[in-house]
Amino acid sequence: MAIGTEELTKVFDDGTVAVDQVSLVAGSGEFLVLLGPTGCGKSTILRLVAGLEAPTSGHVRIDDRVVDDVPSRERRLAMVFQDYALYPHLTVAQNIGFPLKVRHEPPTDVSTRVGEVAEQLGITGLLRKLPGALSGGERQRVAMARAIVRQPQGFLLDEPLSNLDAGLRAELRSDVAALARRLGVTTLYVTHDQTEAMTMADRVAVLRRGVLQQVGPPSEVYNDPATLFVAAFLGTPRTRLLEGAVYADGDRVVIDLGSQVVELPGDHPVRERHTDRVTVALRADALSPAPAGHAGPTLSGTVRQVENLGHEALVHVDTGALPTSTEQSRLELPGPRAAALMREAPRPAAARTEYGFYPAYDPELPGEPPPVGEVVVRMPAAGLPRRDEPLRLAVDPDRLLLFDRAGARIRLPAAGKAGQRQV
Repeated sequence: MAIGTEELTKVFDDGTVAVDQVSLVAGSGEFLVLLGPTGCGKSTILRLVAGLEAPTSGHVRIDDRVVDDVPSRERRLAMVFQDYALYPHLTVAQNIGFPLKVRHEPPTDVSTRVGEVAEQLGITGLLRKLPGALSGGERQRVAMARAIVRQPQGFLLDEPLSNLDAGLRAELRSDVAALARRLGVTTLYVTHDQTEAMTMADRVAVLRRGVLQQVGPPSEVYNDPATLFVAAFLGTPRTRLLEGAVYADGDRVVIDLGSQVVELPGDHPVRERHTDRVTVALRADALSPAPAGHAGPTLSGTVRQVENLGHEALVHVDTGALPTSTEQSRLELPGPRAAALMREAPRPAAARTEYGFYPAYDPELPGEPPPVGEVVVRMPAAGLPRRDEPLRLAVDPDRLLLFDRAGARIRLPAAGKAGQRQV
């Protein structure tokens, strides 16, 4: 079964546009994850596909059939909710078998199917218990079993693991994905957790404010983000976004960050963007401590925080640059820690370099100050720098992501050969 949407739109009575002309297709047996922040419309899409909401415009298709007017119970889709939705007065066996009971199937058939599904999910020993006696993970397995027992053509999973602790989520996400693939059932899975999306999905669909941003295999969406939002949303630790401008000065090509410049190879194709303002997206895997004598692109800064994770550390480095505005990046305003760092490390607001680039932020304007121009680098846990120490970072030019002022990816011709280089 293929499950798809065709320019699907949902506008609520108060004028909120929850889903805005989303076209998606989950192929037969595919595990498609809808990923995005709270309020981006992913759960609404699931409810529209399930028939629990009526679209304002557009269509829902199952295989080649438009099912907008088909009742929910006839779509052969099973939905699993975040809150499990188990009947507290029924045993586990009765909860699992409930969909078969309302279809008036013979009790012996119900008992057989319940036993088979319970064995698949490893919950045979729980069949006589009430939901109140179960852990969160056990309740979620029961909810999955109740969906499977109906033998649906598609699963619709609405953040089914979000109420569980981190360890149990890690265990169950592999179980859920493996189960869906073993059954060969087309699955739409909603989550705001990028780890779930990257580890479970065949393809990921990233949404923002009801608009589909990008669809593709997890590695493609991560390594080749189409928009600034996708680059900012994917990445642990969070991708840092800095304001910059491109200058081609003779044999030099630099990205001016206001406080310093990042010098790129002279034939780097970004020279075609001379004087353009850009947003530089830097993930931790684009940076590394610069060894002595390193001749490639670098950033310099001051260590502001060291998070020792045991096997590695995340080192936060203040570069003195200014981040892309929260309006453009759609990231939240700085929290208490970032605000404290700003107070501890004031910088001249008119910071500039030899190229004369002034960051867009004007300190005289009212409102919140910008967050710290901080980047994060992974380092081995041994021999870590200390807070307030200077640190020089090597920048991998092939992992440098650049976006224009509208937030669209800058794609440039390859240097010295035919083809496309994506920057």
